[in-house]
Amino acid sequence: MGRQIFALMLLLTAGVTGADETNDSDLSPWAIDTITPIHDSVTRWVDNTARNIDGFFGTIDSDSVDNESYLRLSTDFDWAESEEFDIDPGIRFKLDVPTTEERLRLIIESDPEESRGTLEEQGAERLRNDTDGLGDTVAGLSRLGSRDKREGWQTRVGAGVKLHWPVNPYLRYSAERLWQLGDSPWQLSSYNRASWFEHDGYSARSRWDVGRPLDSTRHLRFVSQLQWQEDYDQLEFSQSAQLNKVLGKRSAIRYSAVIVGGSSSNPRVNDYYLQADYRRDIHRQYIFWDVIPALHFPREADFKPRWAISVRLEMLFRAQLTRE
Repeated sequence: MGRQIFALMLLLTAGVTGADETNDSDLSPWAIDTITPIHDSVTRWVDNTARNIDGFFGTIDSDSVDNESYLRLSTDFDWAESEEFDIDPGIRFKLDVPTTEERLRLIIESDPEESRGTLEEQGAERLRNDTDGLGDTVAGLSRLGSRDKREGWQTRVGAGVKLHWPVNPYLRYSAERLWQLGDSPWQLSSYNRASWFEHDGYSARSRWDVGRPLDSTRHLRFVSQLQWQEDYDQLEFSQSAQLNKVLGKRSAIRYSAVIVGGSSSNPRVNDYYLQADYRRDIHRQYIFWDVIPALHFPREADFKPRWAISVRLEMLFRAQLTRE
């Protein structure tokens, strides 16, 4: 799979003609003609597979309801100072079966948040941690609470197994909330999850995000995170300030300043870093470029600056793209 992804990404790279906000693609006509049939065929397969499984376990409404299943292929080109250049293909998928029962869903996903490592690892590596293997794939049932998160805590309870041998069962509980802070433009959101995996132990994570629009193209956010994992056995924290700016119809950039540390009997900062994430839709909302330069000041290097950059090419296969 990795070689095929890499070959496809090289084809896409060769077909990019340049930024143009007046249409919906930066690809040359020959690249569009080559890629479109492949993309439509795989997208139909993803959609049909999800709806057939949904129809078997769920109801006859499976052909008409929205389905959030997707497949995402990517290739990352990563470089970090004092480390070797790395080319890393990735695959991420989610199979959504929405009509099994009201508010009860069968979920199969390749990249659960419990498998993404420590907060320091998440920051020191690329922005999204995909995988080219299936060892972290989980399958289970998830039941969503009935409350709107703007009016109360919206909860979700899930259970299932991690799909490798020996079987690794899990339980999850999450809660989300969104507040409008008075009559101001500020909003506060909270996301919290507690998990148990038989072979990995307990984990808990909490994210608090306060932000507001500055104007029609800029949005300011302050994000606080806490995370604890039994196998790591340390309470971690991160604090970031982010400025999101829309550059055009198909491009945007996020500037971030982040502090990551461990909090126990002796709290300490493990990394400071500055990061910019430029993202462009290069073809019809299913092919994207990301360019992510970063400047890290890690404790392991005595807080001396270390440059890093990731370039990602991503293709998304999602049913809504062809059914609309």
